[in-house]
Amino acid sequence: MKEKKRLHIIVSGIVQGVFFRAHTRNAAQNLGLVGWVRNLRDGKVEIVAEGRKKKLQELIQWCHDGPALARVDTVDVTWKDSTGEFQSFKVKC
Repeated sequence: MKEKKRLHIIVSGIVQGVFFRAHTRNAAQNLGLVGWVRNLRDGKVEIVAEGRKKKLQELIQWCHDGPALARVDTVDVTWKDSTGEFQSFKVKC
C-alpha cells in the first residue's frame, strides 16, 4: 500500500513552549512526510501531514509521546485523501 494519505492531527496537553513544533518537523522529515505544524491559540498543536500511510501511522505514534518536555493528553486524528500540495514539512507561525 504505497498510496499517499493526509492526516490532520490536533495534539493537546503541555505541547507549547517545549519545542514540540521543531521536534515534529524533524520527526516528519525523517519519515519522509510533507506538510506543516503550528501552535493554536488554545494551547494545542495542529499538524497536517501527507505521505505513505505506514509513515503517517509512525508520526501518530510519535505524537503520543512528543519531545521530552511535553506532556501529551490527547491526539485527535482525522484521515483524508492526499492533495499533493506540499513539497516539504515546515513550521508555520
